[in-house]
Amino acid sequence: MILHGYIVPGRPLPLLAPEKNPHWAELRRGFEQAREEIKVSGADLILLYSTQWVNVIGHQIQGDPNPEWVHVDQDFHAFGTMPYQLRMDADFAKAFEAAGRGRGLFTRAVSYKGFPIDSGTIQALQLLNPDNALPACVVGCNMYADRAETIVLAKAAVDALKATGKKAVAVAVTALSNRVFPRMIDPKDDRLYSAKDDEWNRKLLEMLEDGRVEDVSQVIREFSQQASGDQRGRAFWWLSGVLGQHNGYAGKALAYGPLWGSGAAVVSLSPAPERNLSREFDEGEVETFGGERGVLAGGKTAEASAPAAAAAAPKPVSSGAIHTSAKKAPKAVGAYPHARRQGDFIFVSGIGPRQPETDEIPGGPVRNADGAPRDYDAAAQTKAVIENIKAILEDAGSSLDAIVDCQCFLIDMQRDFKAFNEVYRQYFEGIQATRTTVEVRALPTPIAVEMKVIAKA
Repeated sequence: MILHGYIVPGRPLPLLAPEKNPHWAELRRGFEQAREEIKVSGADLILLYSTQWVNVIGHQIQGDPNPEWVHVDQDFHAFGTMPYQLRMDADFAKAFEAAGRGRGLFTRAVSYKGFPIDSGTIQALQLLNPDNALPACVVGCNMYADRAETIVLAKAAVDALKATGKKAVAVAVTALSNRVFPRMIDPKDDRLYSAKDDEWNRKLLEMLEDGRVEDVSQVIREFSQQASGDQRGRAFWWLSGVLGQHNGYAGKALAYGPLWGSGAAVVSLSPAPERNLSREFDEGEVETFGGERGVLAGGKTAEASAPAAAAAAPKPVSSGAIHTSAKKAPKAVGAYPHARRQGDFIFVSGIGPRQPETDEIPGGPVRNADGAPRDYDAAAQTKAVIENIKAILEDAGSSLDAIVDCQCFLIDMQRDFKAFNEVYRQYFEGIQATRTTVEVRALPTPIAVEMKVIAKA
């Protein structure tokens, strides 16, 4: 689960010399504000993508649990050295590696003493997590990966989070505009390389502050052409991918300014389901990587068929597949399956709160054996309904996060809607599925709540 997203700059001047320029000091304060948010977020992992860790073959993930060294930035060595001692989640790195291979990528967890850590990663972790209170997982930026491959990499990270039960904040280390002064300047004279770069940066920040994360992902190519985007904006593709590829966020630009001519910002992104903004652009969905122009789509690599990859990858579901036997869901009360896949979607039948094996109704039935009304707990029933749907979707190779539409049925709207709505909010706040809730006279069994959903396969 991703709790929050952040964009932070990679050039290490806010870490090394914030006192030399007021903009560098402002960016340093932005890091510090983000650090305080992360402290209270409830996260147990920092998931970081750095455009300064350039990969050429595949996607590398830092797997050394305690990397320690002294780093000198290749451009800003005059500002001092960067000693570091970091804390990485090596087990999560392995899960990420397996999930990536399960989606057709070549991912590799690297772990050996002295493996170089880039300036952007060091700055981000030292300023956002100075005491190593949270472990991190860092993945590099493949300079040849297109949008589809980068989004698949992001989805593999989400697969690994689901497999390990981790709650994370996602950090994209990247510049905005990326034109820099090609000569040494006096730090106090630092400014945006051009007024046009500044204009484009502010347009991008306006979209981010409006929470339009996916829209930014889909216009970043144009931005990169106009403002020389850092690694052509790949960090924004990755960030949108891990955040769910939608625009339901609240954004805050905590700081903005130049770093040696480039555009730098610290941006915080928090889920804001009430916004429910539709996309302005749509390049379609991608779930697995089949190679450039699909040249690998017809076969499987040895890595993708490895046992670890199979365990971490989403369960494949063939089109038209019927799922009737999710062991952790109640038996159907009629001649219908729990779920059916058609095309790219899974359609789940109406599901109530009954428990598998026992048919017990959490919160109690709405009437007794003689048919007389009795008191019941609508909140307990709602929770059980959603957990049943979760079990069915996972059995079909999907998840709650993939739900796009819910139809909800209550037998007493006036009595139960408030309790139902609060439990629903706890599960669906970050999912942003559309919803219709109606009152019905009765349901087939003595229950008060039923739901049916459509989810992406």
